[in-house]
Amino acid sequence: MAAGPAEALTDEEAMDFAVVLAGRGPVTGPNPRVGCVITATDGTELGRGWHRGAGTPHAEVAALTDARERGNEVVGATAHVTLEPCNHTGRTGPCAGALTDAGIGRVRYAVVDPGDASAGGAATLNARGIPAEHTPHGGAEALTARWRRAMTLGRPYVIAKWAATLDGRMAAADGTSFWITGEDAREHAHQVRGTVDAIAVGTGTVEIDDPSLSARPGGVEAGHQPLRVVVGSRPTEDAAVWRDENALRVDSHAPRDVLAALWQREVRSLVVEGGPTLLSAFLRAGLVDEVHAYIAPALLGAGPTVVTDLGIGTMTDALRGQDVTVTRLGADTLVIAHLPGGI
Repeated sequence: MAAGPAEALTDEEAMDFAVVLAGRGPVTGPNPRVGCVITATDGTELGRGWHRGAGTPHAEVAALTDARERGNEVVGATAHVTLEPCNHTGRTGPCAGALTDAGIGRVRYAVVDPGDASAGGAATLNARGIPAEHTPHGGAEALTARWRRAMTLGRPYVIAKWAATLDGRMAAADGTSFWITGEDAREHAHQVRGTVDAIAVGTGTVEIDDPSLSARPGGVEAGHQPLRVVVGSRPTEDAAVWRDENALRVDSHAPRDVLAALWQREVRSLVVEGGPTLLSAFLRAGLVDEVHAYIAPALLGAGPTVVTDLGIGTMTDALRGQDVTVTRLGADTLVIAHLPGGI
């Protein structure tokens, strides 16, 4: 949908368009993707906007600015926002205040803000006599799912990713692992890297594989490169991950310490890529929200397994995925599963 400034919209159409606008925002970074459409009482679009990244105007302010630049009056108008207007001052001022100052007459928002500091905008607007109505929208919920999970838990959203053979081996007995999966699977993994804030591996993986940990979809460096994180204390100074300043060492093997350090760096999404020790530590600690398992139609019979002991002694205690999807990638298969407590 590409609404024009003179097109009349129903409330539902305006929110649909706000979701489209939200999707134009960056998928990475500390802030969610948010869109806003402002309409007159007859449904005419007055202004539109979306959040373009940390430090830039929020969607509501962008839409108000757009309306002013078009010469449109917004007093008494309706703001359709994909996320509850924020109620705090961070890099920018509170959107609840901006909407109030502009004279907006009504607000519809699709997703409740779970943030401790930023939530409460709807209550503030209602207290000021500006009706703020929660109108859920599946598209808006999907766009903010990882961010909302991170904000609720106060830690990055964690994806555990591995490539393995049919018998669960992530390398051969001699340590070789290039390449378990084919080009299609590796291409998909690079696309995923471009959608997260950080990638973590242990020092063992750095020593054995010397990975670059870059996002290279189509073989080309992506515009966004995730923070490269090395977990552990063993020296790896000559490794490829240290090629520039976009890298971080966390000198701890405790997953919660790793996540705390990354949270301070405003990391809201993380892929843990290995090796088995690091993956197992995150799984054992219950800190994995989503699993990406790339399975190759190959058998080795020996070599390191994907995970080690998780402290699970009986089938009834097995970690079982939810909302599972299975995708063919060339000869390989990608299984994505959310673990209990995840999205």
